[in-house]
Amino acid sequence: MTRTQDAARQFLDLRRIAVTGVSRTAGGHGGNVVYQRLRETGYEVFAVNPNAEVVEGDPSWPDLRSIPGGVEAVVVATRPEHAAATVREAVELGVTHVWMHRSVDRGSVDDEATAFGRAHGLTVIDGGCPLMYGAPSDRAHRVMCRLLTLTGRVPRTV
Repeated sequence: MTRTQDAARQFLDLRRIAVTGVSRTAGGHGGNVVYQRLRETGYEVFAVNPNAEVVEGDPSWPDLRSIPGGVEAVVVATRPEHAAATVREAVELGVTHVWMHRSVDRGSVDDEATAFGRAHGLTVIDGGCPLMYGAPSDRAHRVMCRLLTLTGRVPRTV
């Protein structure tokens, strides 16, 4: 097992990151917040939403396969029932890292998708948020990380 903070560092060392579930109507949606912050901190980030051509003023892609040049990592910010399809696609495309976004609720975490990804060699972070670690983090997310780790919502290892 890998400590989550080490897996987070490896994830954030990658520069081409897709965020699934970025909404056309931002309104504080977790996927949009992650997308915006990664973009602001210098990542080459790609919005994935099969129902939108543009989100956050940028092109949106219907799936990972459609992103020109591919990606190295994926943040899953959809409902959990969509996570398995994203993880299967990531495996097919050779993506090495997947992060299933989770805050105080279940978020995007799907246990079967997590197991499938790990069985196929992916590093899967099944909880928490990329904004809790490294350069994209802010004080509120770091505090939330500590609290959610204590309650088990952010895994200690992956």
